[in-house]
Amino acid sequence: MKNVFEKIIEGILACSGFVTSLTIVLIVLFLFSEAVGLFHSRVIEEGYVLALNKDNKVSELTPVQIKDVFDEEITNWREVGGENLPIRLFRLEDVTRYYTEEQLGASYENAGACITDLVERTPGIVAFVPRQFIVRPDSVHLLRDNTISLKDVFAGAEWFPTATPAPQFGFLPLITGTLWVSLFAILIALPFGLAVAVYMSEVADHKIRNLMKPVIELLSGIPSVVYGFFGLIVIVPLLQRVFDLPVGESGLAGSIVLAIMALPTIITVTEDAMRNCPRAMREASLALGASQWQTIYKVVIPYSISGITSGVVLGIGRAVGETMAVLMVTGNAAVIPHTILEPLRTIPATIAAELGEAPAGGAHYEALFLLGVVLFFISLLINFTVEAVSSGKRK
Repeated sequence: MKNVFEKIIEGILACSGFVTSLTIVLIVLFLFSEAVGLFHSRVIEEGYVLALNKDNKVSELTPVQIKDVFDEEITNWREVGGENLPIRLFRLEDVTRYYTEEQLGASYENAGACITDLVERTPGIVAFVPRQFIVRPDSVHLLRDNTISLKDVFAGAEWFPTATPAPQFGFLPLITGTLWVSLFAILIALPFGLAVAVYMSEVADHKIRNLMKPVIELLSGIPSVVYGFFGLIVIVPLLQRVFDLPVGESGLAGSIVLAIMALPTIITVTEDAMRNCPRAMREASLALGASQWQTIYKVVIPYSISGITSGVVLGIGRAVGETMAVLMVTGNAAVIPHTILEPLRTIPATIAAELGEAPAGGAHYEALFLLGVVLFFISLLINFTVEAVSSGKRK
């Protein structure tokens, strides 16, 4: 009977492990299936075209060039490989500047013919209009509408998914913002976390350690939105005054908040690693005439280095994946930061802020899922690092 019961328990545990693994695989496949559609989407907004005069020899523009043209940063076709002609922008709402209501018709039934005629007789025009308003496609020149490329996404320097006529899905500002904040968070948290762990493991007496440990572990249970409020009310105004910034929301504010949030993980893992150092090694060091601090520096820390590294990497994982606190204090500017004192935006904050507004199945929606894939690979890299460190310790 006992063997049967053990077999049942063994089967339940095996099924639990299988279901957990299958769930993880299905989540990853779901992310990929939703994200891959981005590279089948067109650069120009769906249902619209960019129509040029028949004599215009420009056949293709990159998403960045299209944005610069409609932002009037590019004002001559010569700048994009065409003739020396000034660019004349035309959007659908501009039609009443060229035609009267009588010409357009009571229900705008003549709008297509009017717009097509305008493109035919205006040499430098670029018209961003719905496809059905070009009634004579052979009489105008339509810009080639390519699909969004890997280069546009992973090397793009602008994240502007609602831009018209060509949304910008550049991941570079979001990836650099995430890594920038996480790096400085660890640079801030590591010395504090290591110092507290050394004190609790090697210096503090039993009563102080029993008092500090629950308090530190309590920090990991505080909701991230509370950390965000603390950062918004305390850290942001302080940084604004100290560094004389126009706004206090910055990468540094996010780094400080994330450092506070990562401290419990770093301290707990590091302290446990140090306490696992064999007592015989400490006593041997002291017996050879080393002081307590020499023993800590020369024996305990080297022995515990893999555990300390694991704690740091797990702290980085907490920082990389954090959403709400970062969303509240970093300023949410989707630009490539040049200093830590500038506003920036992270991948988790972008997903949290925009997923509810992105049309399901659209390019914006798919781009956010692709950001989730990127975040998954960053987390996977962190996990592999932890595994490599742990393997090194076992060897």
